[in-house]
Amino acid sequence: MYDVLIVGGGPAGLNAAMYAARKELKVGVIAELIGGQMTQTKDIDNYLGFPDVEAYELIQKMTDHAKKYPIDWITGRVDQLTRDEDGNYSAVTSDGETYRGQSAIIATGQRSRTLGIPGEEALTARGVSYCATCDGPFYRNKRIAIVGGGDSAVEAAIEMARIASEVHILIRSRLRATELLISKMQATGKVKEWHHYIPLEFIGDKKVSALKLKNTDTDEVVELPLDGVFVEIGGEPNNGFVPQELELSDNREVKVERDTSTNLPGLFAAGDNTDYPHRQIVIAAADGAKAALAAHDYLLHKA
Repeated sequence: MYDVLIVGGGPAGLNAAMYAARKELKVGVIAELIGGQMTQTKDIDNYLGFPDVEAYELIQKMTDHAKKYPIDWITGRVDQLTRDEDGNYSAVTSDGETYRGQSAIIATGQRSRTLGIPGEEALTARGVSYCATCDGPFYRNKRIAIVGGGDSAVEAAIEMARIASEVHILIRSRLRATELLISKMQATGKVKEWHHYIPLEFIGDKKVSALKLKNTDTDEVVELPLDGVFVEIGGEPNNGFVPQELELSDNREVKVERDTSTNLPGLFAAGDNTDYPHRQIVIAAADGAKAALAAHDYLLHKA
């Protein structure tokens, strides 16, 4: 049995593993893919100490650092996590293996909702992005579009209006953001609103050069020249395997306290799958450290 069982191999999971191992705890990490959502990003410019680093390089550095410590690395997908009457946790993977821990950290992140249209997968990180806060600065003085009509999409439009040469926002029906955000976006005078337009196809060879749109009222098809597109239609936490007793938000994010603890003793959550705001690599990594330290404190006082 592990002292700490960590589910997830992104920045939260990796940092949690390292911090727990440094506390001389027996650590097991179960992950399908080391790096998490970072693997969907090309360049990273907002991780302190690593300016202009490529995502794969940062993932490698994080992984190499964590692997300096005696940690068990298990490749697999957790289908079920349960808590027994003794307060220990069991993780069952898709291949039928079971791993147990006196405590557990959920660090499985979120998956961005995608559009599912031609060109999207091939051009992801080549002009298609799911995070304006992360990648927006790469599009200074460029032509960009934002897909979505909620708060995150309008916030992205406001942010990009400060730096991009053109900003378009594509809205399937109507804007669903708060009136305050809509007013702020419109006050920039730089954001063109495309109501009743849906994206059909990303155009581009090695990078995005245009986005094909369709008007849902008239069936008119337009090709909009662009350098980048931010898909801001929300995300889905990877929390389908968690214990039934675990308290989740309306968006199925794990509800956590400031120390990353949950309503279940010995179970902690870190990173983008929690109900804390701001989906950033540095925040996820910090959450992982907090979760490991909280798990250590829990084990010290566990009867």
